[in-house]
Amino acid sequence: MAMVRKAGWFMAVAVMMAGWMGVLGSVRGVAEAGVVASSFSDAGSRVEDISKVQSFLENKVVVQKLVDYGVSPAEAMAKVKAMSAQDLHRLASLTDRAAAGTSDALGFLIGVAILVILVLVILKLMDKEVIVR
Repeated sequence: MAMVRKAGWFMAVAVMMAGWMGVLGSVRGVAEAGVVASSFSDAGSRVEDISKVQSFLENKVVVQKLVDYGVSPAEAMAKVKAMSAQDLHRLASLTDRAAAGTSDALGFLIGVAILVILVLVILKLMDKEVIVR
């Protein structure tokens, strides 16, 4: 390595690279930011959004809540069909999130596991022995 440093071309390459890095560092790019409007085809996405909302409204828990509030499922579907495309799309995206949060078998098992761990921690804090046979 010492021999390479003493070579004349090494110094020329080092100065050339330092100069190139200086040039690249001094050039500033222009950053632009803005809101991008979401555009979607009105006909195709409206049908998809209505089908998502309709499948969500057919859920027995949702139907029961609608009945509890005094709204029939047919009335709710009529209101959904009368919505604007933007509101319908927003509602359909909310139903996706609500469907992801519904309880299923895995969620139940995780809840039971957390409960068991909590009971074990409480018993250990009370200086009790937990023996599993």
